[in-house]
Amino acid sequence: MILFHGTTEIIDKPNVSFSKSYLDFGKGFYLTAYQKQAEKWALRKALRKQKSATVNVYELSDDLEKYNVLQFRQENEKWLDFVCACRKGNSIYKNYDIIIGAVANDDVFKTVD
Repeated sequence: MILFHGTTEIIDKPNVSFSKSYLDFGKGFYLTAYQKQAEKWALRKALRKQKSATVNVYELSDDLEKYNVLQFRQENEKWLDFVCACRKGNSIYKNYDIIIGAVANDDVFKTVD
């Protein structure tokens, strides 16, 4: 499967140590299957940092059986609880190699508050 990461730098080998901790799925390297979404994220970051936008492309084996995967197929209460926990600093995400699901926008958390 082909995955994309939108940013301002070329990243040959992803390194999660550069990631922020309080993100939707915790500290990690965030990818999307949608090139347009990665382009949008890259442009947002480029404008903020006054740099050029870059979309990195990666190929991951479709055989996810060898990974511990958590997949949220929809934005439901279980997904929201997980995202809220990660955004509060809970390290539950460390139990997984790969987490698949939608990222929340700020409107979700305005509603939760």
